[in-house]
Amino acid sequence: MVLVREAKPDEWELLRDVRLAALREAPDAFASTYDREEPYPEERWRSWFSAQSVMFFPYVAGSAVPAGLAGVLVKRGAAQLVSMWVRPAARGHGVAGALVSAAADWAKARGHDVMYLWVAESNEQARRLYERCGFTATGERQPLPSNPAQPEIRMLRAL
Repeated sequence: MVLVREAKPDEWELLRDVRLAALREAPDAFASTYDREEPYPEERWRSWFSAQSVMFFPYVAGSAVPAGLAGVLVKRGAAQLVSMWVRPAARGHGVAGALVSAAADWAKARGHDVMYLWVAESNEQARRLYERCGFTATGERQPLPSNPAQPEIRMLRAL
């Protein structure tokens, strides 16, 4: 069983710790890097909480530690799934699907018809997961900001 809940602004340190763990474990999966974000001050971490964004923590039954992280950022009027990561030990237990569902519900409740994301083109496992969750590739590509030699693709899901 997986429980997903919204992160609270006073949990900025937990958000920081989980995000940094994600950047260490999967450095080619994100638009940023551990070295870039590790020195961020408290104010920068607190800025992840706003009326235009939400972060979610998933928990696997019996664990007090978040099994990962995901969020939604409303950018230029569109809902974008961001910072999606599941701890290796929690993979294969429905955590990612639960995170995507929570993100989609949040976006839909705020009037969005679609949600999009960017995923590294070489990350086959993530691409398959997103396809199972209803995302389809749009054909758009761009360089991964943290590693411009690696392309990422845009995927979209109707809500």
